[in-house]
Amino acid sequence: MTSGYSLSVVLERIYENQQAIEAAIMEPTLVAEQQGFAVAGDNARTALDRIGENTGFFKEGLARLRAKEQN
Repeated sequence: MTSGYSLSVVLERIYENQQAIEAAIMEPTLVAEQQGFAVAGDNARTALDRIGENTGFFKEGLARLRAKEQN
């Protein structure tokens, strides 16, 4: 069992924050695009794409770290 502040737990919290930020950025992005701010929408979507790319990396790294902690 991992402690409350193990590396995997801390990284899991960072990952959850990353997902929350992604969701928080999406809503104003959609509003901006609907109001005709295409450049702002494109910029926000670029940031969202980067967050999405990193999600898989985070998940894989966390899985490997948890496996090492359990052994």
